[in-house]
Amino acid sequence: MTLLVQKYGGTSVADLDRMRAVAEHVSFCRRRGDQVALVVSAMGKETDDLLRMAARVSTAPPGREMDMLITAGERKAIALMCMALGEVGVPAYSFTGSQAGFMTDTNHENAKILEIRPERIRQTLADGIVPVVAGSQGMSTDRNVTFLGRGGSDTTAVALSQVLGAEMCELYTDVSGVFTADPRIVPQATKMSSISFDELLEMTATGCPKPAVRSVEVAHNYRVPLHIRSAFTWEPGTLVVEESEQESSMEQPIIRAITHDKSESKLTVVDVPDKPGVSAILFRALADAGVNVDMIVQNASEEGRTDISFTVPTEHLERAEQVLDDGVMTELGARAMVSDRSIGKVSVTGAGMKSNPGVAATMFETLAANGINIEMISTSAIRISCVVHTDRTDEAVQHLHTAFGLDA
Repeated sequence: MTLLVQKYGGTSVADLDRMRAVAEHVSFCRRRGDQVALVVSAMGKETDDLLRMAARVSTAPPGREMDMLITAGERKAIALMCMALGEVGVPAYSFTGSQAGFMTDTNHENAKILEIRPERIRQTLADGIVPVVAGSQGMSTDRNVTFLGRGGSDTTAVALSQVLGAEMCELYTDVSGVFTADPRIVPQATKMSSISFDELLEMTATGCPKPAVRSVEVAHNYRVPLHIRSAFTWEPGTLVVEESEQESSMEQPIIRAITHDKSESKLTVVDVPDKPGVSAILFRALADAGVNVDMIVQNASEEGRTDISFTVPTEHLERAEQVLDDGVMTELGARAMVSDRSIGKVSVTGAGMKSNPGVAATMFETLAANGINIEMISTSAIRISCVVHTDRTDEAVQHLHTAFGLDA
């Protein structure tokens, strides 16, 4: 008997009709002989609605109460999902994150899973009942309800798959798989039948919105089999596999996908001393304030002085500016700080880059030929990212998709 962990995102359970459709699919899987455990997100935009209510009632809501509020959406969804399953003859029990055994650290609004104690879930499966687990939540070591953050239901599903030893973790969403680019920007983008863990990790880290990057990290570390597919068409989607398991073909592209991200801003610390310890002071202060830094570029030294540029999520920009204003600029001996919200990041990803020269040259030539200026560059073994002006980001994606032969 195959054990499947199926995660259904907010669009997949957005209303009662969608829940009935999911229940019918689970019933089909059971008739086929599969064991099924579900992880369910809040319905539709309910999390956004809860956040708006919190903002209207409080200017600085406590993290503990925010987690209690936000996780209410998943609790509502799992109860309704169990009722829908019962109507099609599938016995089901709902479990909050804490009831399912998810133990987390004490960080509110973005908790990390420390341990899972899945005894109740295992027993429920053994009894022939479908466990329906609330996504993106758990209980902290100090016994408070915690929220895993946006996209946390993906992480819940992958982690549950790992501890249960599931044959497959199916992440159901409103798209039919992972595409070579965002189809809304590149109509010629195609769905990939398979992709390696490393490639998907790079893609989600550089703008591919689904699945959540944290869930891919867990899947990558524990080699949890993933299948990303649609809850609207139920068609086969994209399998995430080891690189050695990918279909070999003479036509296999060197570059698998073009991703983009417009959610970052750039900060430049101008005219700092070019000496040991300066970068350590700067980035330690940002790390202690919980600011996530992505790309970093330090200019060539001139008369013992230099500029340091880096990108941060735009939602962290004001916090980063405040950190620099609160003494770090003075400690560094910097002359000024310059912020730029009008940037976009475009990336090319493919495991074939490791053994094929010329990818960087093609990328830079393509952007240059279309008059798109590159502001920053970063690389990994299988990925090259460039920062460009936000107004040229979509155009850059389109030109690169064509240049690397990915158009359908």
